[in-house]
Amino acid sequence: MDMKPIYLYTLLTIGILGACLWSCSKEEVLEEPYGTGKVPLGIEVNQNQAPSPASGLPGTEVTINAYGLLPFREELIFRFNGEQAEIVDVTDSQIKVVVPDYASTGVTIISIGDVVVFGPQFSVTGKISIDPTFNVTRGTNGGVEQVIHTNDGRMLIVGAFTDYDNKGVIRPINRIARAFSDGTYDASLRSGRGANGTIGHIIPFNNGYLIGGAFNGYAQRGADISNLTHLNGNGTIDTMGVRPFRRPDQLDTIKYYPTFNGGFDQWVDHLYPQDDKVIVNGNFRYYISRQYDKPNKLETRDSVIMDSVEMRQFARLLADGTLDRSYRFDTATGRSWEGGNGEARAMLITGGPNEGKLMVYGTFTRFDGQQKGYILRLNADGTIDDTFNPSGTGADQPIHRLFYNPTTQKYMICGNFRNYNGQPANRLAMLNEDGSLDGSFVAKELDGGGPNFIKQLSDGKIIVSGDFRTYAGITRNGFMVLDEQGDLIPGYNATGTFSGGIEDIIETTAADDKRALLIYGIFWQFNSEEANNLIRVIIE
Repeated sequence: MDMKPIYLYTLLTIGILGACLWSCSKEEVLEEPYGTGKVPLGIEVNQNQAPSPASGLPGTEVTINAYGLLPFREELIFRFNGEQAEIVDVTDSQIKVVVPDYASTGVTIISIGDVVVFGPQFSVTGKISIDPTFNVTRGTNGGVEQVIHTNDGRMLIVGAFTDYDNKGVIRPINRIARAFSDGTYDASLRSGRGANGTIGHIIPFNNGYLIGGAFNGYAQRGADISNLTHLNGNGTIDTMGVRPFRRPDQLDTIKYYPTFNGGFDQWVDHLYPQDDKVIVNGNFRYYISRQYDKPNKLETRDSVIMDSVEMRQFARLLADGTLDRSYRFDTATGRSWEGGNGEARAMLITGGPNEGKLMVYGTFTRFDGQQKGYILRLNADGTIDDTFNPSGTGADQPIHRLFYNPTTQKYMICGNFRNYNGQPANRLAMLNEDGSLDGSFVAKELDGGGPNFIKQLSDGKIIVSGDFRTYAGITRNGFMVLDEQGDLIPGYNATGTFSGGIEDIIETTAADDKRALLIYGIFWQFNSEEANNLIRVIIE
């Protein structure tokens, strides 16, 4: 490289800087033209000085040190995380306010006309709080797709993470971890290098576990896996010895391959056991299997022959991974039924009169050649169940999430829709068993974004999360608890900002036997505090 231009540029730069310094030494140095700024209207509030008290229930009288408010006493508006409060008294150094009924944890704000002054954080005490007995301080460094509780009282956690509670710093914990019931990491799982891509779902299956997602390798197996494989109970991959086809001049050796010989070309979203078989749902188009012990006519060396069959979005497999061609398969054409013309997610119904059937929802408008409004139900044999919503039009826009509550026998859905079966339904809806709209639940106006999660708990309470900021004009910042009529429940909506998305909520108990909720997904803030994809909260 020619260094001359760089050398000349450096000399020129030094010369200019020297001239500037000499000039500045001869002239008076000017002050910063914009200064450091002034406090609006002369008001001073120390955000780092905690209020007195620093936390409390709605109705609590709170004192905050603030200077310069007295001249504006008649114009003041005080808010707790967006909710306006009653002002009790204002002096030259303090303001006293009462926590309003639907206040939530967050920053306090004083406004005078269009001037806004931020105050200190205040924690509103409610009926949902972080479980202090759950020993997961750092969560995961990637999304959690599923958590299951095992018969020995422990948990298996799968997702997109490579670290669990800072235990994977030296050796990564790739997409699968085991923990004790209190969340403490259990290092006894023999998962080796784990999966080389996201694990989206895990179920107990065939004396071990079946995992699906977006990966083609697990532990020592770096090939012959297509987004689905079987694990032994200790976390190792289930393999079998095969004596491949050999030419006469080759040595006779045994190679090991995954015992579960079945997979798919794209993302596997959910797995549902059905007797000794498994129903698979995902964003796939082809079922894949492999032949390990037959000659490849195109090659002289050993090779694995891969077969594929067109299977769109749904398939049923036998215990060894073989495709069950009696489920959603057209033997005349040699491929699956049409499926949906958009994303089709599924949820297995457990309990109630339709137990064992699949609810299907997503972005499709046609399914198996029939016009469908983003939702339908499949019988256990994979055919469309016409007893679900036979005369309605369904939703008018995509459905993001659906959950069924076997106790109340209701479906809860959320999405972009504004109508369901021609009736108003503002992005949240409750459905009856037959797919009709339950008019007793009325969603209120959401502002700032929409919902992406909804689930009804066993006691009827409904938890919703998303990108919204207010509900019915009340600040909720992404997380809220509704009753069966769609109204916010007093005492359960005091939590502060929630940021991210929830994958699921499991009803469980804390170490002290208090009622608790295990919440997991892809989120980084809960109750205005840092949260890393996995938390447990106490719910009264």
